[in-house]
Amino acid sequence: MKKYIRIMRLDHWIKQLFILPGLVASLFLTKTAFSGELIWKLCAGFFATCLIASANYVINEWLDAEFDKYHPTKKYRSVVSEGVSGRVVWALWACLSLAGFGISLLVNIPFLCMSGWLWLMGLLYNVKPFRTKDVPYLDVLSESVNNAIRLLMGWFIASGTTVPPSSLLLGYWMAGAFLMATKRFAEYRMIGDRKVAGLYRKSFRYYTEQSLLVSAFFYAMCSVFFLGTFLVKYRIELVLLMPFLIGLFGYYFHLSFARDSAVQKPEKLFREKGLMLYLLVFIGLFILLMSVDIPGLNILTDSKILSIPGA
Repeated sequence: MKKYIRIMRLDHWIKQLFILPGLVASLFLTKTAFSGELIWKLCAGFFATCLIASANYVINEWLDAEFDKYHPTKKYRSVVSEGVSGRVVWALWACLSLAGFGISLLVNIPFLCMSGWLWLMGLLYNVKPFRTKDVPYLDVLSESVNNAIRLLMGWFIASGTTVPPSSLLLGYWMAGAFLMATKRFAEYRMIGDRKVAGLYRKSFRYYTEQSLLVSAFFYAMCSVFFLGTFLVKYRIELVLLMPFLIGLFGYYFHLSFARDSAVQKPEKLFREKGLMLYLLVFIGLFILLMSVDIPGLNILTDSKILSIPGA
């Protein structure tokens, strides 16, 4: 059963930590009290998200086997190199899905709906005739929307009666699109042959290094715009965090140029010590700015036109 456990990608469960910013935002904006019940819901919600994600990974590996054989490293995946039973794969997918939905129901109905949306995106991304992963740009946008879904899942763990601001959702989605576009760029450069890259991923037949870089830049700009709008509206002190956020985008972009970059495998990013240190400083500044009021920054939200004294 080891090969079937491997296609569940348990090492990718760390990605589900992307639900935490939604939880934190909900706690601060809705003034929800931290409690033992919330901790229980967080544990249940995190595990449910992991199960739904693994269900998506299972069908991804099964349906991508004919393409992964052209990838320098993915050709060693169990489905490609060892062979697996289709019946077992689909049975595993069904069990993971049902277990994920069952645990999601224990959190609340809005969280269950988001679990269903995350599960559905896995089908649209991988299964014909939809298979959005084969369409240039739509492949990035349809996979990165999972980022926004995870934010909603984190939000609903803390508050099942409110929804997050649209600016936060769009900013989080575009941040995910940036991460995915840089991953595509790093993969494309690593393969180094456009024809082989096109055999591995159909969307690569239409991409170039330049188009992937431009799209990543566009997504980063959109994310910064929407997140900046959110910060100005809901917590003006966090504007001071923006240069560090932009720096984080730049640091990640820099990593995508490295040979065999960890950007290709986000679940391995914890090994990038410089990035982890930057994130710790970033989180520390976030906590500080959420705790301290700076009245002088209110001038940034004043719509009045200033007059020149004596003019």
